[in-house]
Amino acid sequence: MNKFFSNKKLIIVMVTLIAVFGMISASISLRDNRQSPEIVQRFGNDAFGIVGQIITTPISAVRSVTTNVHDLFNAYDENKALKTELETIAETKAENQTLTNENKDLKKQLKLNETLTDYTQITAAVMSRSPVNWQNYLVINRGSSAGVKKNMPVMSGSGLIGRIIEVNKTNSKVELVSSNNNSSNRFAAEISTSAETPVSGLITDFDNKTATLVMSHLVTADKVKKGQQVITSGLGGLTPRGLLIGTVAQVKKDNYGLASTIYVKPAANLNNFSVVTVISRSIEDN
Repeated sequence: MNKFFSNKKLIIVMVTLIAVFGMISASISLRDNRQSPEIVQRFGNDAFGIVGQIITTPISAVRSVTTNVHDLFNAYDENKALKTELETIAETKAENQTLTNENKDLKKQLKLNETLTDYTQITAAVMSRSPVNWQNYLVINRGSSAGVKKNMPVMSGSGLIGRIIEVNKTNSKVELVSSNNNSSNRFAAEISTSAETPVSGLITDFDNKTATLVMSHLVTADKVKKGQQVITSGLGGLTPRGLLIGTVAQVKKDNYGLASTIYVKPAANLNNFSVVTVISRSIEDN
C-alpha cells in the first residue's frame, strides 16, 4: 500500500511537470501568432514562476540558515579571542604599572643610599600597613637575619619616616614619625638658622588637615623661616644627627606670642611608599 501511494505521488509530479512544460511550449509556439489570446502566455509564465519559487525557496532558506550559523560560530570564536586578548592586555598593564612604581621607589632608595656614606643601609619592602593605624605603624620584610636592630631609623626616598620598634627573625615593625601615640619615643629635631645655636625641639604630632608634622617644645623660633630644613638632632642617642625630616611650612605662636609651634612638610610621602631603607651608623658598629 505504501508503495502504491509513493508511485502515485511520483505520477502526479511527472504529470504536473509535463503539463507545465507543455504550456511553456504552447506559449512559445503561440508567441508569434497575433491571433492567439495573451492569457495563455501569461498563464504559462506564471505557472513556471510559481514552480521555480517552490523549488528555490527551501534551498535558499537552508543556505541562509547555514550561512547564519557559520557566521554565528565565527563571531563567537572572535569574541572569545578578543576577551582573552583584553584580559592579557589588562594583566600586562597592571604588571607594568607595578614594575614602574617599584623601579621608581628603588631609584629613590639608590639616591638615598649614595648620600648615606656614613651609614649601613638595609633595603626592605613594606609588607603590611593597617588602615586603622595608617599614620602609626607598618611592617617591613627584613628582620634580625638581615641585620635589623631595634631603634634603627627608617627612611623612604630622601626623608625620615620612622624607627624600628620591634624586630623578628624575618620582619620588623616600624613606628612612623607621624604617630600620634602618646607613649612614642619622639624624634629630636633641629633647624639651622642664622643664629649660632640651631633651634631644637621634638616632633610630637601630625596634622591630618595640612599633612604636616608638628614640632614643639621649642626654646625659641624667632629665626625660623619657611622653607628651612628640619633634620634629626641626634639628641637622645637613638637616632644619628643629620637625617632629613622635612622643611618648615609654617611657624605659629600662641595667643600670648610666647610659645611657638612649627609645622614641617615631610621630605618623604608618608602616605605612599613601598620600599624603605633601614640605616645605622657604621662608625658606631665598628
